[in-house]
Amino acid sequence: MSAHTGRNFGEEGGRLTYGTYLRLPELLAQQVPLVDPPAHDELLFITVHQVYELWFKQLLHELIAARDAMDGDQTWLAKHLMARAHVIERLLVSQVDVIETMTPQDFLEFRAALAPASGLQSVQFRELEFLSGAKDERFIARFRGLTGSERERLTRRMAEPSLWDSYLGLLRRRGLATGCEADIRESLQIIARDRAGHDDLWELAESLLTHDEVAALWRARHVQMVERQIGTKSGTGGSTGAPYLHRRVPLRYYPLLWELRDKL
Repeated sequence: MSAHTGRNFGEEGGRLTYGTYLRLPELLAQQVPLVDPPAHDELLFITVHQVYELWFKQLLHELIAARDAMDGDQTWLAKHLMARAHVIERLLVSQVDVIETMTPQDFLEFRAALAPASGLQSVQFRELEFLSGAKDERFIARFRGLTGSERERLTRRMAEPSLWDSYLGLLRRRGLATGCEADIRESLQIIARDRAGHDDLWELAESLLTHDEVAALWRARHVQMVERQIGTKSGTGGSTGAPYLHRRVPLRYYPLLWELRDKL
């Protein structure tokens, strides 16, 4: 028994186990293939996308905390949380490699069963885009099969401050102008040219830019994967598939941070 804690962890193991803490029986019961006869790669497809949703949940947790840290002038904490988000986002990019071990023939064995569903219906992914600053009410209107709570979540994300809003609030509290885009451009140049006086603001801007960059890498990698699997055929859930995804690749959350490079 530890003199410091007065606890015997071996005995406590009888009350709480690895499996019960992580709710593994419930978690591992969620991968349920649908097609009959069974298709070997359907389990892979389900697992990969469920893992994506778990990481989306964690990303929301980290990015909301980073936004709130900026609101509280805790720039060091916001930078730390953004750095963790970058690592997770790079993991999401590399996870596409797992899907690409599935051949187009393998996917066709169960693709028809997915026809009403689409990755475009990921509520958490849209929450991440809204939180990052890419807010578009049309996504809410086009969503199929939203539950009341999901619609409320998306509506709330539309209304609440984005990461960019919180960063601009931080600039204002430091006496930097953000009234219009011209003001913001000038303030960003002041930050960039006075690293000694504004290093934490510069580093946070770089963290936002990295978030933007890695999100773009994921979109580009995702469209390549889709084209490798189904070519230019229409996607599930009524989407146009790869053509739609190509249009999303150039999206930038923080265009003023990219434009800043032209002024330095």
